[in-house]
Amino acid sequence: MWLSGYLAGLSASQSGGGGSASLTVLYGTESGNSEALADQTVKAAKKRGVKATMKNLADLKPSDLKQCEQLALIVSTWGDGEPPEAIEGFYEAFLKEEVDLTGVRFAVCALGDTSYEQFCETGKVFDARLEALGAERITERQDCDVDYEESYQVWVDRLFDNLGSSAVLASDVAAVLAKPAVEYGKKNPFPAEVLDSVVLNGEGSAKETLHLELSLDGSGLTYEAGDALAVLPVNAESVVQELLAVTGFSEDEEVEVKSGECLPLGVALRHHFDITALSRAIARKYAALVGHAELDRLLSDQAASEFREWIHGRQIIDLLEAFPAEGLTAGQFVGILRKLPPRLYSIASSLKAHPGEVHLTVAAVRYHAHGRDRKGVASTFLADDAPVGSKVAVYVHRNSNFRLPADDAAPVIMVGPGTGIAPFRAFVEERAERGAAGRSWLFFGDQKYSYDFLYQLEWQAHLKEGHLTRLDVAFSRDQPEKVYVQDVMRQRASDLWQWLEDGAHFYVCGDAERMAKDVHEALIGIVAQEGHLSREEAVAFVDQLKKDKRYQRDVY
Repeated sequence: MWLSGYLAGLSASQSGGGGSASLTVLYGTESGNSEALADQTVKAAKKRGVKATMKNLADLKPSDLKQCEQLALIVSTWGDGEPPEAIEGFYEAFLKEEVDLTGVRFAVCALGDTSYEQFCETGKVFDARLEALGAERITERQDCDVDYEESYQVWVDRLFDNLGSSAVLASDVAAVLAKPAVEYGKKNPFPAEVLDSVVLNGEGSAKETLHLELSLDGSGLTYEAGDALAVLPVNAESVVQELLAVTGFSEDEEVEVKSGECLPLGVALRHHFDITALSRAIARKYAALVGHAELDRLLSDQAASEFREWIHGRQIIDLLEAFPAEGLTAGQFVGILRKLPPRLYSIASSLKAHPGEVHLTVAAVRYHAHGRDRKGVASTFLADDAPVGSKVAVYVHRNSNFRLPADDAAPVIMVGPGTGIAPFRAFVEERAERGAAGRSWLFFGDQKYSYDFLYQLEWQAHLKEGHLTRLDVAFSRDQPEKVYVQDVMRQRASDLWQWLEDGAHFYVCGDAERMAKDVHEALIGIVAQEGHLSREEAVAFVDQLKKDKRYQRDVY
């Protein structure tokens, strides 16, 4: 087998990939998943003797696609139907420009999240637009949920089957043989010991923000400032028991968690399935099983706004209570659920400053809605069920779109209210360890100075030691009028503009829905005011900062 693979690979390399056209793998990414899969696709192509290159859509123009003989596009959908921020310019131009793509062959793999109504919308738009411009499909589009590995594998196998190449190169065989016996990553998370867990807020705060320290000793895992840590949570026992009580199922009953693997229902609900997040997709699957007239009406297109209002603040257990099902089996129930997805947390430490460790800043989510106490799956797992000494399954998630400048002399401006402070703790530690000469300016905000000034003593020490040049804060509840980080940015407009003129890199981390949008608008306003530009010119200036990778965001 090895020899035949070697000879096939040798033949393919000598004939330019078996005579097949080269493959261009394009990606559009927000958090790095599409980029990682694009890299995986290029490696898979090379194993099969196909010449392949990888390109970011953010670096291309629509007319560049005419040069592609065959293209594989992997693109994620951000939020509810939006393209990844980095490729917005390409996306808008691609929908407007009439580019003749006759003779180009393509395949689209779309990443999304079924908890949003516009599931995989960006991939669907690209797929339809490529066809409209004359390109020919190599294979059908694949729509992938948050647990995308199996769906992606189906797509990539289908892609190369249709390209007609199956050579395996000897170098790849050697690479496989050289792999370590245990390799930790997404497919094999590392059981990291909890070294420390401390509540950062003072007594009397309305918030519960944790600082966690995890050990990576023996894992072989490394990370860079700006990366995220994926945590595989366990559903809370109270939530599991509530669900069992409502359904009447026995937790000892066997159910299938994936093809050929069966486990007791209780174990499956704790470790394998998302048993809280309610979406239209879940409700539709449930409706198909129970045949409830009122639920069918609520899911109709005519009642779309009513359903959105009804679902707000509710979870799967509310669906079961509102529309009870007779004769529903445990197997049918888990069949409507999606896998329990990992949660990504921005890493709050520099590996240089804390060898063998990784730190997180986590806000425990707890609230009351529709007569029931609710809590975030991963945040309260870490807060309540991951004491010091316990183990948490983790892996590192690379984020190449959120990186410190390569030039240590470059100034950096960091805007991180609340838990958005996490990566900037890593940034400041990293630059301190590297002895970076560049100036650094941090904007931090939260509710109250006395209770919610996260890592206050550390920031004061960094200021004293010169690792942090400037710190501006906004505590929204310390005065009658609310003051947020974007308000403080406007108050410091002249200095902020001067830093940008001096080549500063601008970073934002935190809430995407409100904060990031408000900070973005404040930045445009500051550029217009201080640069004496029109709004259109200021928008173009900010867009150029993005293209130059001087404006980067890690928002959620």
